[in-house]
Amino acid sequence: MTVFAVAAIAVLVSMALALLRAVLGPTMYDRILAVNIFGTKTVLLIAVFGFLNGRPEFLDIALVYALINFIGVVGVLRFFEQHEQQEEEAQ
Repeated sequence: MTVFAVAAIAVLVSMALALLRAVLGPTMYDRILAVNIFGTKTVLLIAVFGFLNGRPEFLDIALVYALINFIGVVGVLRFFEQHEQQEEEAQ
């Protein structure tokens, strides 16, 4: 078993823990952070699989996924921020 295979298994375990936090998170912000962590671990997993298979072009895919993950999390946070402001103005 190579070092990259062990790294892939470790990343999968941490992804499972992040998914558990996303489901059980007590607040909305915990859930959003867990989804962000899950996306980051997905980027790492894509990169590790690229090295395992000898396909360096997977790094390009991982970078694009990282950008999409970042933009998505920022968008969700802005949405909830505006939603909270509208609720405060309505009161």
